Amino acid sequence: MTPMPGGALTDSHLHVIDPARFPFAGGPGYRPLPHEAGTREDMAAVFAANGIGRALLVQPSGYGFDNSAMLDAIAVAPTRFRGIAVIDGREPDAELQRLADGGVVGVRFNLARFIGTALSGPDAPQLLDRIRRRGWLVQVHATDAQWAEVTPLLLASGVTVLVDHFGIGGRDLATDAPGFRAVLALGRSERAIVKLSAPFRVADPGDGYAAIAPHVAMLLDAFPPDRRLWGSDWPFLALPEGIVDYAASLAALDRWLPDPGERELALVHNPTRFFGFAEVPA
Repeated sequence: MTPMPGGALTDSHLHVIDPARFPFAGGPGYRPLPHEAGTREDMAAVFAANGIGRALLVQPSGYGFDNSAMLDAIAVAPTRFRGIAVIDGREPDAELQRLADGGVVGVRFNLARFIGTALSGPDAPQLLDRIRRRGWLVQVHATDAQWAEVTPLLLASGVTVLVDHFGIGGRDLATDAPGFRAVLALGRSERAIVKLSAPFRVADPGDGYAAIAPHVAMLLDAFPPDRRLWGSDWPFLALPEGIVDYAASLAALDRWLPDPGERELALVHNPTRFFGFAEVPA
């Protein structure tokens, strides 16, 4: 990978998993296995080994609505980390302000693996408006059918959408799948940002993720260079152990963004702008 501004490379999707200090919540979320722990200390070591200086931490489903582990990690280096929280929508304004003061810049709706109806109820428009008025991002992880269902609401709400994991809502989906078409529409609206993250969720790393090459080409046409991010999805939950590692996850970005300038946008300048990091030297 072409050298980039020191300390500025940003991982825009990873999780803190520390059950020894922060026990998992009950409920529908995925409970990571012992070998899937990813503490803030583990994260620091991975970053040092791979030249990563900043990160957007994403609340994993196993912690439910308790964002404490993520907030704890941000507090260690608040200029380097931001967070995407999970909320139930009933929190008072004071609690949302506490999250914002702790480095939170958005809310995640994990429709695919946590609460599938989180954007389907009658209160969803009001919740999205509340998030929009705070200036927060709305991050969505969804199946293809869910993307098709919620995109009209997202477009009508006026929020800025963070599209998880290429917006590809399942393996072996055609490029004309309804949900993927909806994700492309979000990109063309210029009200969304796509994360080129976790390709191993929807394609085989052994052949260079060839199965999603047509999808990626269409995404890069719909989402301009200033609306793309990269994320590792570390510590690679719910996967066979060893199927992917951090360095390989970062190196895969060269395949999709061979132009060094476009990679620098995805890894440095776009995260700076969207997450409120301090500017870095060009």
